[in-house]
Amino acid sequence: MTKGAPTDNKYVLDWIEEVVSLCKPDNVIWITGEESQLEELRKEACSTGELEKLNEEKLPGCYLHRSDPRDVARVESRTFICTPTKEEAGPTNNWEDPDAMYEKLNKLYDGCMKGRDMYIIPFSMSIIDSPFAKFGIEVTDSIYVVVSMAIMTRIGNQVLEALGDSPQYTKGLHSKAKLDPEGRYIVHFPQDNTIMSINSGYGGNVLLGKKCLALRIASYLGHNEGWMAEHMLILGIENPQGEVKYVAAAFPSACGKTNLAMLIPPKHYRDAGWKTYCVGDDIAWIRIGDDGRLWACNPENGFFGVAPGTNAKSNLNALESTKKNSIFTNVVHDLDDNTVWWEGLNDTPPKNAVDWQGRPWTADSGEKGAHPNSRFTAPAVNCPCISTEFNTAKGVPLSAIIFGGRRAKTAPLVYQSRSWDHGVFVGSIMASETTAAATGQVGVVRRDPMAMLPFCGYHMGDYWQHWIDMGKKVKNPPKIFNVNWFRTDDEGHFIWPGFGDNLRVLEWILKRSDETIDADEAPIGYVPKPEDIDIEGLTIGEDVVRDLVTIDRDLWKEEMAGIREYYKQFGDKLPEELKKALEETEAAL
Repeated sequence: MTKGAPTDNKYVLDWIEEVVSLCKPDNVIWITGEESQLEELRKEACSTGELEKLNEEKLPGCYLHRSDPRDVARVESRTFICTPTKEEAGPTNNWEDPDAMYEKLNKLYDGCMKGRDMYIIPFSMSIIDSPFAKFGIEVTDSIYVVVSMAIMTRIGNQVLEALGDSPQYTKGLHSKAKLDPEGRYIVHFPQDNTIMSINSGYGGNVLLGKKCLALRIASYLGHNEGWMAEHMLILGIENPQGEVKYVAAAFPSACGKTNLAMLIPPKHYRDAGWKTYCVGDDIAWIRIGDDGRLWACNPENGFFGVAPGTNAKSNLNALESTKKNSIFTNVVHDLDDNTVWWEGLNDTPPKNAVDWQGRPWTADSGEKGAHPNSRFTAPAVNCPCISTEFNTAKGVPLSAIIFGGRRAKTAPLVYQSRSWDHGVFVGSIMASETTAAATGQVGVVRRDPMAMLPFCGYHMGDYWQHWIDMGKKVKNPPKIFNVNWFRTDDEGHFIWPGFGDNLRVLEWILKRSDETIDADEAPIGYVPKPEDIDIEGLTIGEDVVRDLVTIDRDLWKEEMAGIREYYKQFGDKLPEELKKALEETEAAL
C-alpha cells in the first residue's frame, strides 16, 4: 500500500502500513499539495454531495459543506489526554489509560475505511523552514478534511522533503467512520506524539493540525522543549511615527478575538496614521529570542472563524477573507444566487434558501438558518490586513500579552499586572460566559485560564509553572494586561463601543509597555487614569471611562473567594507564586 509513496522515511512508511491494515481502505492516496490534485478532489466531493460549489463569479473557488446535525462543535466530553498516569493529565482534562484507550479505538477503526479512499496529508504547522515548524501527517477518509487542511496548514511533498528521515512528526489518524456520537473520540497521546479522531466530521475535531496539534500536543512539546503554545491572536500595531509593535491576546470564544485580530482603527486614528496588521487570529507559538524578548509566530495558514455575527461592521477584514477559495460550514444556502448567508451578516436574508441542515428556510420560519457555531475556513493571505511578517520564519517580538473575557460587572475595561508572576495569576483567573463553540450550556460563567482550559495537553498546574519558569528565563518580558470589552449598564447594554475602538485601549497598553505613561494603582493591578484613554469622537465622556476602570471591591472579594475554591483542585501542583498573588490581592482588597 505504500508503493509509490513520495517518501523513503521508514518511520512514516511503517506507520502508514499499520493504519492501512487497521482501517482497510479501498485506495490510498498521498496528498502532494498540487492544486490540480486538490481540484480533482473538490470535484469528486461535489459529485457525492460532501461539498457544494458556490457562485464562481461572486465567491470564486468557494464551497458549502454541511456536517452531520449531531456533529456541529467541539465535544469536550469526548476529548481525552491519555498520559501514563492520570496525574500528568491533571484535573481539568478527561483521562484514560493509554493502553486501554488504544484497545478501544482500534476496535472502532478496524475496517472503518472499507469501500472508501484513504488520504495521507503531510502538513507543517508554521513556515516549513522556520525554527518554530512542527510536522505532522494526517490520515483521513474525508475530502472535506483534505481541502480544509490545504487552507489551514502548509501541505504536501515539500513537508516530506523537510522531514527527511526523521521520526519527529505527529501522527494523526481520522475517520468519519459511522459518525456515531457514542463512538466519537478525539484522543491525544502526548508521549507518543499521536492524535486519533473518530466518528466526527466537524472541523474542530478533525482538522488535526488545529487545536489538537497546535495546542494540545504543542503545549506538551513546548513544556518539554522550553517554548509556549498559546490560544492567542497576534496583532501588529503601527503608530503615526511608523513604529510597529506586536501584542498577543487570549480570549475564550465569543469574546471578540477574531475581531481584535483583524481590527480596523477608528477614523480619527486612521487619519492620524495608525495601522493594524493581523499575524494570527487564534494560535501563537512563542519562543525566547536571542535578544531576550519573546517572539511569536502563527503556526496556521488560514482562519477557521465563526460565521454568525461576522459582517462589514463587526469584522470587514474577516468577511473579505472569505470572498474566495474558502469553505463555509453549516450556513444558509441562498438558492437564488448560489451564495451563503448567516444571522448577523446583513438585514436582507434570502427569500429562497435552505438552512444549515439543507431544509427549506425563510427568515419567518422561527429558527436560525445558520448554526450558531457555523464556520468559514479561509486562507490567511485573503485578509486585507495580513501582516508582511505573516510568512517570516523568525516570528515577531511581543511588547504585551493580553488576557480577556466576557464579564458584565467584575473586570474593568483594562488593567495591568504588577509583574510577570502577577500576570500569570491574572491569566489563571480568567473567566467568561459560555458560548455555542463548545457544546453545553450557554451564558454560564466558566473559568478558562489563559483561554487554554479545553486545549492544555497536560496538568494545568504544571502549565502555570511553565509560564512562571519562562518568566525567569526572559530577560525582557512583555508586560501583561487584562481587558474586558463587555461591561454592561443596569439595563444590560454594553458601555464600551468595542470593535475598532478597542485600539484606544491598545494604545494605552503600548504606552504602558514602553513606560511612557503613568497609571493609578488598584487592588488588582494598575488601571488607566481616565484622561489617558483617548475618547475623541465617542459619545461617552471621561466620567464613563472612570466608571469602566473602577474596581468594585465587594464583587472582587467574591471573585477571590471563587478563585480560592477553584485553585483547590490543583492541590500541591498550584505554583507558590499564584498562591502568593491570591493572598496579596485579598489583602489589598
